[in-house]
Amino acid sequence: MNNNTTTLPAGNLTPVMTTTTATTISEPKQSFMFYRFFFGGLSCMAAATVTNPIDVLKTRLQIQGELSSMKSGNGLFKSTIQIIENEGFLALYKGLGPSLLRESTYSTLRMGGYDIIKGYFVDQNGKTNLLSKVLSGAISGGVGASIANPSDLIKVRMQAHSANGAKYRSIGQAFMEIIEKEGIRGLYKGVSPTTQRAALLTASQIPSYDHFKHMLLDHGIIQQEGLKLHTVSSILAGFVASVATSPVDLIKTRIMNQPIDQHGNGTLYKSSFDCLVKTFKAEGIKGLYKGFIPNWLRIGPHTIVTFIVFEYLRKLGGIPPV
Repeated sequence: MNNNTTTLPAGNLTPVMTTTTATTISEPKQSFMFYRFFFGGLSCMAAATVTNPIDVLKTRLQIQGELSSMKSGNGLFKSTIQIIENEGFLALYKGLGPSLLRESTYSTLRMGGYDIIKGYFVDQNGKTNLLSKVLSGAISGGVGASIANPSDLIKVRMQAHSANGAKYRSIGQAFMEIIEKEGIRGLYKGVSPTTQRAALLTASQIPSYDHFKHMLLDHGIIQQEGLKLHTVSSILAGFVASVATSPVDLIKTRIMNQPIDQHGNGTLYKSSFDCLVKTFKAEGIKGLYKGFIPNWLRIGPHTIVTFIVFEYLRKLGGIPPV
């Protein structure tokens, strides 16, 4: 009996277990950090490719009948037919280049940054409350959007113009022309509403997906991780994000697309607030939600594709799910 109990002294167990635990916990955090960002950007680039036609329609609807109290313009279906007839099917993929460039910067930072920032708010039970998730989303989204503003500006302008009145032939030509005519400052036109929209989007989209997902699991509505859970959570998160961001998205689009004077200043709006007030006075509350349906139709599928791809890539990379 004694020989069996004294094979390995108890005192030797502690350092061995401590070393093993430290290695297991610390190494994944360091090696996975890059992939959290990379997978986030990649998943959003896939989503942007799928939803670009809806993004073009949303942009066109947001600028039609601008500052007019009259009911004007076409609906979603008629606008789609009109674009295809007048400009060809590929017109629905206008702005895809700058859109992918934007996602590779903006979404890489917001998706990866959310994970990192949220980690600072985890309690002793490994949980994070909703307010902390929202704050994490707002910070990561705002930072990512402010950096990626030039590509977002070019995307909006390319999508807003028909083939006959196209402003730019390529991303490079757009960058050069904006700098030449409007200065470096011109690349950051609309940065305020862009940052506000991105903060709202990320603060409503990722945390609501995160929260809905764990709520569905905790209440046993959906039993396990998988495509069903990710799809349902994405649909709910997409609707929340659309409601939260539509007015700011409209203001951002109008400021970025407005004509400029010889000094590079906008001729229609002085600021985001000025655009908000003028739009509300001229078009009412409905004017602020112009383009809501295509916005929801874009954010919904965009959110679904983003998180399905994101969760799949995380699984392949050995990173825990959101």
